Amino acid sequence: MALKPIDPNSLEINPFTSIGTDWMLLTAGNKEKHNTMTVSWGGLGVLWRKNVTYVFVRPQRYTMEFMDKEKYYSLCLFDKSYKSALSLCGSKSGRDINKDKETGLTVMFDQPAPYYAQAKMVFICKKMAKQAIDPHSFIDINIDQTFYPQQDYHRVFAGDIITILKDQ
Repeated sequence: MALKPIDPNSLEINPFTSIGTDWMLLTAGNKEKHNTMTVSWGGLGVLWRKNVTYVFVRPQRYTMEFMDKEKYYSLCLFDKSYKSALSLCGSKSGRDINKDKETGLTVMFDQPAPYYAQAKMVFICKKMAKQAIDPHSFIDINIDQTFYPQQDYHRVFAGDIITILKDQ
């Protein structure tokens, strides 16, 4: 398996299944210290004339420390055989365990953000904006009641996609 850069215009992906069903790993940090977490909320699109990703991180997540500190992050998509690894990364904190060791995933540092060698696709992103979700903006009040009973509103990061790597 070799990940190689691809032209963003050649991207063929269903974001609804890739993000919402198959999940992704969001990773930020550096060689000395990094963390990853599973995300199933996010998006791909165009903003400010750039190809972007959107990711949502709750403030108490350990990965938030790395997202706040670093300029870059990665989003990794995997085939279905890695679902249990992604499940662990979404249910355990990097404060308590070494997720790389526990999952057997190989972290790579040859891009501006760490990513995983076993991924089938990787988005390397440079942070452009961060915004806290404001509950006053909800038109559908069920969102607040359903997803934020503890009022731990996500932070939304928009990242400029600087490289897309794909298993070739």
